[in-house]
Amino acid sequence: MENTNNISISKNAAEKIKNIISSQEKGLILKISVLGGGCAGFSYQFDLVKELDKGDLLLEENGAKVLIDEVSIPYLEGSIIDYKNDLIGQSFEIKNPNATSSCGCGTSFSM
Repeated sequence: MENTNNISISKNAAEKIKNIISSQEKGLILKISVLGGGCAGFSYQFDLVKELDKGDLLLEENGAKVLIDEVSIPYLEGSIIDYKNDLIGQSFEIKNPNATSSCGCGTSFSM
């Protein structure tokens, strides 16, 4: 499926994804989903999977591959998948323009 949803992967996130994948079983891909729940209403879920499900969006950018499940695509339109490494810790961060608020740790959001 072609990326027509303007979801992108930053260089920092791509490097981390490639590092994670290279240390795992061959053929795994990072999959991001949006689930109901979390302290702000929705939460992001990150999984390593072996294959695409029907309707998944495959992003390939900066040498990394990421899957977005079909249901989550509208929630992530226009988002940037990033990776931050600061004094608080290291984590993937979704810069989501659709989120009206998010929790302090950035793992959940509301729309």
